[in-house]
Amino acid sequence: MAELRLGPLLRYADGSTATVWVEASRPCTAEVRGPGGVLGETRTFQIAGHHYALVPVSGLTPGTTTPYEVFLDGTRVWPLPHTRFPPSVIRTPADGDPVRLAFGSCRWAAPPPGEQDPVGPDALDTLAARIAADPAGERPDVLVLLGDQVYADETSKATRRWLAARRDLSEPPGDEVADYEEYTRLYYESWLDPEVRWLLSTVPSCMIFDDHDVIDDWNTSAAWLADMRATSWWRERLLSGLMSYWVHQHLGNLSPAELAADPLHAAVRDTPDGTDLLRSFACAADADPASVRWSYRRDFGRVRLLMVDTRAARVLDEDARSMLDPGEARWLREQALQDRGSYDHLLIGTSLPWLLPHLVHDAEGWNTALCRGERGERWARFGEYMRRRADLEHWAAFPASFDALAELIAEAGSGAGAPATVCVLSGDVHHAYVAEPAWAAGAGPDARVFQLTCSPVHNAVQLAIRLGFRFGWSAPARVLGRWFAGHGGCPRPPIDWRRTGGPWFGNQLMTLTLRGRSARLRLEQARAVRGAGARLRTVMESELAP
Repeated sequence: MAELRLGPLLRYADGSTATVWVEASRPCTAEVRGPGGVLGETRTFQIAGHHYALVPVSGLTPGTTTPYEVFLDGTRVWPLPHTRFPPSVIRTPADGDPVRLAFGSCRWAAPPPGEQDPVGPDALDTLAARIAADPAGERPDVLVLLGDQVYADETSKATRRWLAARRDLSEPPGDEVADYEEYTRLYYESWLDPEVRWLLSTVPSCMIFDDHDVIDDWNTSAAWLADMRATSWWRERLLSGLMSYWVHQHLGNLSPAELAADPLHAAVRDTPDGTDLLRSFACAADADPASVRWSYRRDFGRVRLLMVDTRAARVLDEDARSMLDPGEARWLREQALQDRGSYDHLLIGTSLPWLLPHLVHDAEGWNTALCRGERGERWARFGEYMRRRADLEHWAAFPASFDALAELIAEAGSGAGAPATVCVLSGDVHHAYVAEPAWAAGAGPDARVFQLTCSPVHNAVQLAIRLGFRFGWSAPARVLGRWFAGHGGCPRPPIDWRRTGGPWFGNQLMTLTLRGRSARLRLEQARAVRGAGARLRTVMESELAP
């Protein structure tokens, strides 16, 4: 009998369709059933001995809530027996409904029950507990997870014990994951957390990777990549990371129509074992990153979300560094400008913040100039060392890309049909803040523009990060940053910006509520409550657009 190994995850949902992702223990037919019968079914496909299905669901009615169950070969496997959670549901929006997006990044798996959590309550666990306690109450319409869903290079004690039982950890890559099977362990550890498992079964989700989904500093520079390719273990690590990301995260980002048109998904489903096909795809993505597009678009009524790959799509040549390859940049531009006037809010999801504290921005631009050789070979070697040690590889480290994004936002947010807001949603930097850019007189957009940064969901926030980012936003830090920029010969960016909220530190989530042309932002932190577990506490709420 087929058993449910992982899932279900409710990934896509619009007014009439949805997709539900599962992993089963053996080949089988996966069904999603509602009160009226079968809503969708499909056969599993096989990758590296694991069996997966992304079940397309159709025939839903806008503005309704449909409880669902999962069956494998006719046997009900979800909900689990004796569950303490309410039924999983698919909520389909109606025209004109508000859109609530909860977003964040950087989540270590929560420790097993009974073990002390060294970094405090998990924001996703806490959100799940609140929704489960009041199923009819407010909940996000979608979770936007902006990277570091799993940590391939920072494994838990339990995972390290599991790794040690299957191979010698004295051999590279040590206690980091090495292959596809070990990646599956990370997803089990993270997504079998009871609260998170139920939450992901009942709230749709959009995902994009960041560096720790593969390794810290992934694609930080051409020199870094050359060093990694010279190791004995990197190729298997990267291919396994891309393969597991395609299976666990990327497929669910697609709509049912996109899924039906995807040639790799069709090919994998049409063969008894799709491992070689998927591995060949990953090899092609490694050899020519521009041949694969991980970025995607999702529309929620009159809200447009563009999720942008800022890791695999990079151009790393020091003389032509770009956050996005030319094809990716064209895609972003086309999606942002297409049918302007058909959306009231444009959201750009990028794991790495576009607007950073001015000191960090200037330091990254300075570092890029050094690595390019502007101050000579010795400074270039020092710059590469600092780039890796200090993670100097955000948008500011790709100055032409930073400027191009500013130009695109100004164009998308200007003139007839301009949206009310353009919001850049980011994570990565283990704190939360709001920043607003300003263009020269007459050059700025009509839309309100915001950098909204929120992380971590569940991770450590070291004292050095707290002190560094508090100082980074200060006036003295801005003066120091201009010195760095001057030493590197860096031109001033085409925009200025100011922090209008934060910094806030903790395990946290931001929620955007978009209703018509209004926008409201809320930041909540997971706080332990003596004798009552944990609660989400609102630490900021403000109107972005009235």
